[in-house]
Amino acid sequence: MSGTAVARSSLQTSLLRYSRSWGLWVLLLVAPVAARFWIPAENATSAVIVVNGQVPVMTSAMLGVSLGIVISTLLLPIAFIYLRSNVTRHQPWQVEEISGASRVSIALGRFGADAAMWAAVLAATTIAGWVIAWLVMPFDQINLAQLTLALWLIAAPALAGVAAIRMLFDALRITRGPLGEILYFMLWIAAIAMPSIGAEQDPSFATDMTDYAGFVRPLTYDLPADKKGDFAIGASPAQEGRIEIDAMAGLLSPGYIGSRFAWAGIAVALAAIAGLVYAPHRPRKRRLRGRLLEKLLEPGPPKPVQSDVPPARLSKFPLVGAMAAEFRLIAQGRLWLLLALIVLSIGAFADFRTIASPAALLLLIFGLTAHAGASEQPKLIALARTMPISPMQRRLAFVLVGSAWSLALSAAAIVRAASAGSSEVLWLSLGTGSAAAAAAILLGAWTRSAFAPRLVLLIAWYMYLSAS
Repeated sequence: MSGTAVARSSLQTSLLRYSRSWGLWVLLLVAPVAARFWIPAENATSAVIVVNGQVPVMTSAMLGVSLGIVISTLLLPIAFIYLRSNVTRHQPWQVEEISGASRVSIALGRFGADAAMWAAVLAATTIAGWVIAWLVMPFDQINLAQLTLALWLIAAPALAGVAAIRMLFDALRITRGPLGEILYFMLWIAAIAMPSIGAEQDPSFATDMTDYAGFVRPLTYDLPADKKGDFAIGASPAQEGRIEIDAMAGLLSPGYIGSRFAWAGIAVALAAIAGLVYAPHRPRKRRLRGRLLEKLLEPGPPKPVQSDVPPARLSKFPLVGAMAAEFRLIAQGRLWLLLALIVLSIGAFADFRTIASPAALLLLIFGLTAHAGASEQPKLIALARTMPISPMQRRLAFVLVGSAWSLALSAAAIVRAASAGSSEVLWLSLGTGSAAAAAAILLGAWTRSAFAPRLVLLIAWYMYLSAS
């Protein structure tokens, strides 16, 4: 079979699976609806995009730039979550890995399906942008071509890059699991931080290549040299008045369009590289040098079986028993417990809000998401329905125990604050723990995996850390 035929078959199969996914249709609906809320009202005191402390005047090009920037920066983690948890996450690798089909062709076919899916999302967002333009702008000032060009130039290469990174991470054994999610989180942070390097430099292909998200040049091209780095992406406060920005001049500046096509080409190349470096699934081999680490990480040997023990009676307090079991399962592994002791000791002498609380929350996130993903598997849920504790009661126990673990990790800091007459540490620990546990179990129940809860909570943790 030729490589073209393999790529076509892979593309068609993935597109067919996407077409049968209710999640895609929800995504196609959510993107246009959410687009309206990204555009600030006339007298807004805060906005998603703020330049020099003010909200930009909405022209057709600026409206397209605004929609594109939100997609290429704030929504990239959601895009990665969707790609790693949608209907195409399970592939017939048992058959593919022993066939003679080209892995590069298979990877390019699946990448093409992902790109086509994101193109559909951008098309829906483009139509929503047209409607918004008719609502917020005078009719004679609407230029649909400029709006469409701005949106697609900024967002399309960024979404293609997410699809390529997902293909690359799925190709390597080491990044197929939680490490891939952590690496993507770090890449996302770098992608929104690096553009500041070229913000104050003259426009060129080389400087624009530092801007993967593609938002610097359209926002800053016609600003004074000493103001080119004064912009904010996210929920930022805005002063009165509006600032006029020639977004089209930035889009057509030297090197910008070439850099966006270059990023799209890099995405295609990464997808092909994913096929070249694809590592087949293999059973894990225990290495002599890794046995000590494995011994440290394993939960420990189970207690020996006692054959003469009488059958267990039904508990009078099944919810309490479920909470005790959840408490043990969240803290699996000797390494987790060792880190918990370290975090507990940090709270005895370090500042709680800036050091101890983020450390405790980060450790708790990994414990909560791992257990939530494991306990929300469909077959396990079916088994749990036959138990005295219903799945909803077990989820309630999970949230309560997550809050209890947060209090336990912060016990030293709580005692230290209480001795000074303050209860702020207690309530902050209880609030962050319960919120993280509730988010972990809700996302775990929705996605049936630990991936989405972990990435969402890591992003929330970064925002919590940055706000300290």
